[in-house]
Amino acid sequence: MRDVDKALADILEIRNRMASHTAFRGYGPVAMAITGLLGFATALIQSTFPVAPTAFLFIVEWLCTAALCILAIGIEMQGRSHRLHSSLADAMIHQAVEQFLPATAASFFLPILLIKFAPQNIWMMPGLWQIFVSLGIFASLHNLPRRMMLAGAWYFVSAFLCLLIGSEDHALSPWLMGLPFLGGQMLMAAILHFSAGGPDGED
Repeated sequence: MRDVDKALADILEIRNRMASHTAFRGYGPVAMAITGLLGFATALIQSTFPVAPTAFLFIVEWLCTAALCILAIGIEMQGRSHRLHSSLADAMIHQAVEQFLPATAASFFLPILLIKFAPQNIWMMPGLWQIFVSLGIFASLHNLPRRMMLAGAWYFVSAFLCLLIGSEDHALSPWLMGLPFLGGQMLMAAILHFSAGGPDGED
């Protein structure tokens, strides 16, 4: 039994090493475009129907939007990974989630912390969210198309521009989140589409 366990462990290790050196093609352009539209729709709804005088609903709505975006990306990732990576799919999905997990966790927990202990600084969240997205992209570059660094740079620059603009009046603006997110996700969708040679991911 020890020999069998060792053999299985060795196979798993080889599979993980192969996954770490293989370009991940589980991210699809369709889901990225959908998430950009979801962000734009959230900003449009918040600017058209401002129903809360505090930041609480602003944060909750964007966190719900983020959850929907993760769901959309996850559904497409599952299908594409098992179609394009076959036996390596599970290892590569695990690796992709692991790379983005720190940025995702920070995106969810930091606004809750600010609402509780530093509500006067909640205006910074659109910029901080974009920094987290940028960091997540750069953390994943090893397994993504080289041009994806443009998307990481987009979010990094837009984050500081949003912080600079927001610092003038410390007001929460849905468009400081919605417009950069729309642009960034559409850029990622275009990069994935042209890097893969088409919507089906065939070179």
